[in-house]
Amino acid sequence: MMHMTFYWGKKVTLLFDFWRTDSWLSYFLTLLACFLFSAFYQYMEDRRLRFKSLAAYRPPPSSSTAPLIPKPAGSGPRSTARAASTLLFGVNAAIGYMLMLAVMSFNGGVFIAVVVGLTVGYLVFRSGDDGGDAAAENPCACA
Repeated sequence: MMHMTFYWGKKVTLLFDFWRTDSWLSYFLTLLACFLFSAFYQYMEDRRLRFKSLAAYRPPPSSSTAPLIPKPAGSGPRSTARAASTLLFGVNAAIGYMLMLAVMSFNGGVFIAVVVGLTVGYLVFRSGDDGGDAAAENPCACA
């Protein structure tokens, strides 16, 4: 039977039927995996936001280019950065929902491992941001 309230203990089933813990070692390794996966989420979010800012960057017009001859819309580094940003959004959405489902196991240790992993990942990978894209800042792991 699935727990519907927080509980503390080493026995947990996480995401898949085969991912069950029954010893302290397997429980610790599961918590470590949750921590690392959460920190990886923050790393991928940092990469996505960097690609997004590259896609939005517009270099100043040069006087040596012909202003009446437009470049094709789907070429250049901006479209590549936009495609990478889109792909990373999908990956991050999947990671975020997996983390949400892990927390929905209602195990207190898993919850703490995910929250601490997100926090440490933010500290390591994203706290040095200049805050240029405040609209993209969302504390929800699945956003």
